[in-house]
Amino acid sequence: MEYVFKVVDLSQLDEFPNHPYQVRIDEDLRNLQNSISERGVDEPLIVRNINDRYQVISGHRRMKACELAGIRDVPIRIVDLDDDEAVIMMVDSNLHRRKLLKSELAFAYRMKYEALKHQGKFIDDSTSYQVGTKYNTDSAQLIADEKGTSRTQVFRYIRLTYLNKGLLDLVDEERIAINPAYELSFLSKEQQEQLLNIIEELDATPSLSQAKFFKEVAQDEQLDEELMYDELSEEKPNQKEKLKLETSKLRQYFPRGTTPREMSEAIYYLLEEHADELEHIRSNDYELKI
Repeated sequence: MEYVFKVVDLSQLDEFPNHPYQVRIDEDLRNLQNSISERGVDEPLIVRNINDRYQVISGHRRMKACELAGIRDVPIRIVDLDDDEAVIMMVDSNLHRRKLLKSELAFAYRMKYEALKHQGKFIDDSTSYQVGTKYNTDSAQLIADEKGTSRTQVFRYIRLTYLNKGLLDLVDEERIAINPAYELSFLSKEQQEQLLNIIEELDATPSLSQAKFFKEVAQDEQLDEELMYDELSEEKPNQKEKLKLETSKLRQYFPRGTTPREMSEAIYYLLEEHADELEHIRSNDYELKI
């Protein structure tokens, strides 16, 4: 592959369209920012030339760190890639990251899967490879082999991209596991929105059996908001020992639109802030009892 090195102004760089990886301003990025401030950019960004501008294929975190550090001159390596090749390189350059969200992995798998399908030549017989092509005609299996996972798991992740953002956020927060999320991805957008509202109201997420039930009923065109509400209202065995607070009563203390999870985080925060006062109260109560 031919490439050219040069230094360009940060303003000449563009994000890769539909980039699946989030650039979070966290401790790791701040450390990268500090490193770049002290020593500059050690590794050039990989880009391709699009309409006299440079589209970043690899190096989005370095680009953001440069922006935060006030660095304008950025080293780049220009490569000549078509759309499919650019997608594959962009996805592969980030798949090694340790802290990938499930949503990031899902969209990355889908983008690479579609690029490989578009790039490959499909054949009718059972042969896995076609002479003259670079990739396995079974794109999902190729991704699975590269990641050390199964073809089924790749497809499960790809299905997550059919969830709405609210449900996908719950997957990233590990409130909904992969298998139930896979089943829920077959619900319509309207049904997913209804389900999300019910989850927030009840502060309860579907189990795998409930998610499968919703999918089956939806296929028979009989799934509605009332049925989902009734099903999620049922107490699960692992919830019997949990302390429950009525969301309707808590809402008077929070701004409109605050989710149950945000309420919970605020309550824990306040408890931690007043831990000394609570301990004092408990101590006094104990002294009165004895």
